[in-house]
Amino acid sequence: MKTNIERLTDRNWTAITNELHDKGFVVVKDVLNKEECDKLIAAFTIDNMYRKTINMERYRFGRGEYKYFRYPLPDIITELRESVYSYIAPVANRWMAELKLAKHFPLTHKEMKALCHENGQTKPTVLILKYGVDGFNTLHQDLYGDVYFPMQMVFMLDQIEEDYTGGEFVITEQIPRAQTKANVLKPNRGDLLIFTTNFRPVQGTKGYYRVNMKHGVSSLHSGNRHSLGVIFHDAVS
Repeated sequence: MKTNIERLTDRNWTAITNELHDKGFVVVKDVLNKEECDKLIAAFTIDNMYRKTINMERYRFGRGEYKYFRYPLPDIITELRESVYSYIAPVANRWMAELKLAKHFPLTHKEMKALCHENGQTKPTVLILKYGVDGFNTLHQDLYGDVYFPMQMVFMLDQIEEDYTGGEFVITEQIPRAQTKANVLKPNRGDLLIFTTNFRPVQGTKGYYRVNMKHGVSSLHSGNRHSLGVIFHDAVS
């Protein structure tokens, strides 16, 4: 059986990163197997793995619950975080260049993490989320501080249409001087979704312009939905 690193290495990262660049999101199929998904779901109840628990309804973020992991992260999460980062950091730097922004991101996640810590952002932002019937997540952006990486990822841990219905992943694009566009995605269990944290460049007639993007989860109609959210920058608190 292949390891997660081998499963990632085998992918066509040229095609993946091209789609990420052009659309602001991309689905990579079958990165986690069912056993790994089930193990992460089971860990939701192991409280000493987490630094903070958020009741979404209390803060008007939606309806559901999520928990932030504490350092050190489980090995599988560290491996995925560091491996995927190395593939997509060049896309992030290309975005900065196209939008003429004076930012450049390190090419390894260890350097990105060190940059966050140098700026007082030392708390891990990796989280596991659980939604039940009528659960949802309002449209938002995950920034957490002045230092933030412009992309993040989520792994689906349950199978849509079997373990739950509804609960689609929604990404919106606020195109300047136009209406908002909604992208509705239905990744399967084990799939990896990489998407922009807050904006992406789009080619126009006079060069690239910035399109702001948000993400959320539509209401569940039945069942339970778990996902693993992996953000590449750390938080102040």
